[in-house]
Amino acid sequence: MSRLSVVLPAYNEEQMLAKTCRTLKKILDLAEINYELVIVDDGSMDQTWKIIEETAEKDRNVTGVHFSRNFGKESAIFAGLANAEGDCCAVMDCDLQHPPEVLVSMYRLWEQGYEVVEGVKRSRGKESAIHRACAGLFYKMMSKAVKIDMSRASDFKLLDRKAVDALLGMPEKNAFFRALSSWIGYRSTSVEFDVQERTEGESKWSTWSLIKYAVTNVVAFSTAPMQFVTVAGIFTFLFAIVLGIESLVRYFTGHTVEGFTTVILLILIVGSLIMMSLGIIGYYISKIYEEVKGRPKYLISKKAGKRK
Repeated sequence: MSRLSVVLPAYNEEQMLAKTCRTLKKILDLAEINYELVIVDDGSMDQTWKIIEETAEKDRNVTGVHFSRNFGKESAIFAGLANAEGDCCAVMDCDLQHPPEVLVSMYRLWEQGYEVVEGVKRSRGKESAIHRACAGLFYKMMSKAVKIDMSRASDFKLLDRKAVDALLGMPEKNAFFRALSSWIGYRSTSVEFDVQERTEGESKWSTWSLIKYAVTNVVAFSTAPMQFVTVAGIFTFLFAIVLGIESLVRYFTGHTVEGFTTVILLILIVGSLIMMSLGIIGYYISKIYEEVKGRPKYLISKKAGKRK
């Protein structure tokens, strides 16, 4: 009988974890789906790991993985996939903002032969206008990189075993699951869902962490920032030509601008562009350095459940 693995990245989710496990068990048992829950504790500071151990002791379908420290959501997702044994694997948030009922629809589509089932957002839930605008810009850049519309993309997906193995076979450390799972191809379809509100606890994503997450993944998957350096250089060159022609015309017509205002402005503009360009190039070099060092995506300190 086929088996579904559900990967649940968790960071400081002591308030939601037990409820999430109970809800998934109820829904999957009712649908008569053979399953396992793979919960990855991303170095939580609360009682998350204790709850995972207790749940795994009571339920043989639950296994847990505990990181030695916080490595981030992407690492937790890949650790969950690496420790999953199912014929297909689903990834969903531990806070039930991804509706677990949709898992059944995803699984039925997989049974029909689809190898990647994408969960796409019908609505994004409650977000500020600034957050929505920034998210739109981020996904527009990622859509161009992947050549697939990612405006409504999420981490809520179900993947066939061959798709999971393809992802796990990729050596890069800074891997963006949401984009890579689309990039690998395979026979794909999608299921719409509405993002649910959290019933317990609060989001672990601060404004700064979201910005850092976006920048890291854009650099990991796209060369758009590097292209910006080239475009900025072209515009600066054209601006210099226009300004040079204007200065020559003023000189020969006897209307030369006195003082160093123009020169100072030019130095400031060019200097700013150079520093910004060096910053972008330097960030790419730092990511290359991280990859070259060959350090693992994560380190596991403990395991819970039947496979520990």
